[in-house]
Amino acid sequence: MPQPLRSRPRVGHIQFLNCLPLYWGLARTGALLDLDLTKDTPEKLSERLVQGDLDIAPVTLVEFLRNADDLVALPDIAVGCDGPVMSCVIVSQLPLDRLDGARVALGSTSRTSVRLAQLLLAERYGVTPEYYTCPPDLGAMMQEADAAVLIGDAALRASLHDAPRLGLEVHDLGQMWKDWTGLPFVFAVWAARRDYLAREPRIVAKVHEAFLASRDLSLEEVGKVAEQAARWEAFDASLLERYFTTLDFRFGPAQLAGVEEFARRTGPDTGYPADVRVELLKP
Repeated sequence: MPQPLRSRPRVGHIQFLNCLPLYWGLARTGALLDLDLTKDTPEKLSERLVQGDLDIAPVTLVEFLRNADDLVALPDIAVGCDGPVMSCVIVSQLPLDRLDGARVALGSTSRTSVRLAQLLLAERYGVTPEYYTCPPDLGAMMQEADAAVLIGDAALRASLHDAPRLGLEVHDLGQMWKDWTGLPFVFAVWAARRDYLAREPRIVAKVHEAFLASRDLSLEEVGKVAEQAARWEAFDASLLERYFTTLDFRFGPAQLAGVEEFARRTGPDTGYPADVRVELLKP
């Protein structure tokens, strides 16, 4: 009697450059054919994972912490930084300590980057701006705002091209966090739904292995990854190689300490306990 067909795991893929090294190697290793891959923004993927429309996906740190009871994080894979990140920035016409009551445009609904920016401005610089959300167009933002928070490819364009042309200051959120706490910062983790893990532990383990292998291969051949990406992006290969090697794709004890510190500082105001428990997939 034939065995019933099994469904491929439904896996999320962030369509930002910062995740390219985590996915580029999947085609080279052949693992891509084993995944039902969905591309979307970090916010939409987080929502789909929480709602059960995906089995495994990158999830923004804030949404992971809010839904930690239903999710298990995959160890040693994340999108973060240990110092500068280059693609999560505050661009400002004024010194940051003069932004109290000023208008600050949020060019993204990414809750983690926005919450980090708000935390740094409030606790490190002692200011409470007036925040509002708008499309991530720096020129248009600066017509109405004194500063803007940008993430992803829009942040790279703004900080490398537009801000210098407009004479604006660029403040890297990853470096600001590192200077303040001495810890790495994690913007997104990879997680499996707890109910899916209970049903398909071997598949989750295989997907985890595939992403680790893809990341390692991509970083070994990072020059080639950057060259291929530069054909279709507004950045040259040398800049992309610097960006890919600036990002920190690990999720180990130091990164976990950074997550716990962020949760301690933001939990009560953001929808999760300050001592929220982060469970990692066990071998």
